[in-house]
Amino acid sequence: MTRSRKNAKSCDEPSVARGSSSATSSGNFDHEIAQLTKLRSGPNEYMSKMLGRKSKDLISPVKMLAARESNCLRKSKFSTADGCHMLNRYLPVNGPYLVDQMESCAYVSQFSSDGSLLVAGYQGSHIRIYNVERGWKVQKDIVARSLRWTITDTSLSPDKRYLVYSSMSPIVHIVDLGSSVVESLANVTEIHEGLDLSIANGEDDYNNFSIFAVKFSADGREVLAASSDNSIYVYDLPTNKRTLRILAHEEDVNTVCFADESGHLIYSGGDDSLCKVWDRRCLASRCQPAGTLMGHLEGITFIDSRGDGRYLISNGKDQTIKLWDIRKMSSSSACVTSPRNYDWDYRWMEYPAAFKDMKHPNDQSLATYKGHTVLSTLIRCHFSPEYSTGQKYIYTGSNDGAVYTYDLVSGALVSKLSHHKTTVRDCSWHPYLPIMISSSWDGMIIRCEFPGDEENPPPLKRRCHRRY
Repeated sequence: MTRSRKNAKSCDEPSVARGSSSATSSGNFDHEIAQLTKLRSGPNEYMSKMLGRKSKDLISPVKMLAARESNCLRKSKFSTADGCHMLNRYLPVNGPYLVDQMESCAYVSQFSSDGSLLVAGYQGSHIRIYNVERGWKVQKDIVARSLRWTITDTSLSPDKRYLVYSSMSPIVHIVDLGSSVVESLANVTEIHEGLDLSIANGEDDYNNFSIFAVKFSADGREVLAASSDNSIYVYDLPTNKRTLRILAHEEDVNTVCFADESGHLIYSGGDDSLCKVWDRRCLASRCQPAGTLMGHLEGITFIDSRGDGRYLISNGKDQTIKLWDIRKMSSSSACVTSPRNYDWDYRWMEYPAAFKDMKHPNDQSLATYKGHTVLSTLIRCHFSPEYSTGQKYIYTGSNDGAVYTYDLVSGALVSKLSHHKTTVRDCSWHPYLPIMISSSWDGMIIRCEFPGDEENPPPLKRRCHRRY
């Protein structure tokens, strides 16, 4: 969607994921997050000893259940980590099952925080909200207002009462989902209020730009946005005005998110290939980032926070996902961008094969994951759910029509779901159930799950794809 520079010709078939230079040759890395992940997603040491677990072997769920029932574990229920250890072997890989299909590209697919709703945004102005608990029935069909090119992003408020959506425009629209209206046609059957980010304190900045990402704050009072004018915006809903603009990057800001529920820290990523950390408590005294993370060779398409205010992952146009610890960030004055001496545009060109193994000379990332392709659009990546997996995995869409899942610690490719004919821009893992949703430019919203509720899923009707 946004423009990243530089290219050459074609790219070889990507290899299976591996760790970055900070990892050992086996792909493992010795870092605090590796230990935290193991504590969250594996059985405790006492259980391992009781059941005679050998190194790196999975404990049988039958043995775990038998030990609990016989009171060998000296407790009446499993810990959260025990539960994750059992659930981690049941990945959402069965299917595919068609949720919906439209004639336009599907750009966004995200579960609500409780998993009861699925939001999908399409290029052809539709945003559909599906009720997961009622057989994926369309609960609300929103026809966007003042659409420019496509729906770029959507975000549900924490209470699921409101939805904001963005387009290639400085105006973000908000819809009240509490009404009984199913067919929500902008300003005909329902009001879609416009939040104009180009206006501050009643004065127009006279700046026409695009919004690429929007996020509700944890308390639902603010909307955070990333834009093509190199800026981050914050809009305050109770006062109905823009309260913050940060000139954040040297090029388009493609992605932005809150680091945790406090809302103090913000992560951003742009086409200048940098991830930046912003502390809102310090912005009044100096409008500078708290720190910068270097390592990507090309623009950053998406950032996902682990939710702890410390770790994040980023998807890059250099065909990699990187894992970061903000304690390793540098000051902006010490930041060094990787030199570009080739002409390449990711929207219609393959990534140069000669550059796929290049490394940033000052790479600060903890690990690098390869295998998927980040081309044509701002493809998204995410941490797997905490409840069912202990955030043991990261997963991403890909230009080759697949969803890739990597083991966070080892970097191994755990699964590859190849059910689309073309670009998967977004994907979402249910926060509690083994269900994975993917949205593709073939217009389909597809779900995979474990164990699967259909013995013989109906054939998917595919349409001819037109490249946008």
